[in-house]
Amino acid sequence: MESWCSPAWHPMAEAVSVKGMQMIKAFLPRVVADGQDLEARQQMLVASSLGAAAFQRGLGGVHAIAQSLGALYDQHHGLLNAILLPYVLEANRSVLQTQMDDLAVYLRLPSPGFSGVMDWLLTLREQIGIAHTLSEIGIDDREAERVGQMAFADGCSHTNPIRHSAQVYAQIFSRAVRGE
Repeated sequence: MESWCSPAWHPMAEAVSVKGMQMIKAFLPRVVADGQDLEARQQMLVASSLGAAAFQRGLGGVHAIAQSLGALYDQHHGLLNAILLPYVLEANRSVLQTQMDDLAVYLRLPSPGFSGVMDWLLTLREQIGIAHTLSEIGIDDREAERVGQMAFADGCSHTNPIRHSAQVYAQIFSRAVRGE
């Protein structure tokens, strides 16, 4: 998702990111429901590899904040990314309309645009048991200013669709703690 939202120009990575998300949509719920589903596991292995290839286009605020949190808290990087994703997307919403309109079509979502993508993402997170807030995994926002500064300094922040300030990253982090 982050590489899809990146403003960097890389048509191949853009296409790879879409294919990876299509595979995640189809197979991640199956893997979580039945870890013995070898077809779904195989397809998720491919989707994971596609995700890594798509990173060539760049990441963004999700990884910038997650990597900062990883330095401060003993939490899994992937879980942090999954919790943070909707909050960062919302912070970038003003520049993502075209990408989200297209993505809703490519993923064949029932609702169009940004809202359709966000509905799918939130439903997927709930379906596979991902916490909605950072507070649910024991992270509070006492270090918000520090996290914001670290995220702003993180190299991934350079390919976020909007060049947010450290203060905005701190606000995104606090929203993810509180669920706002």
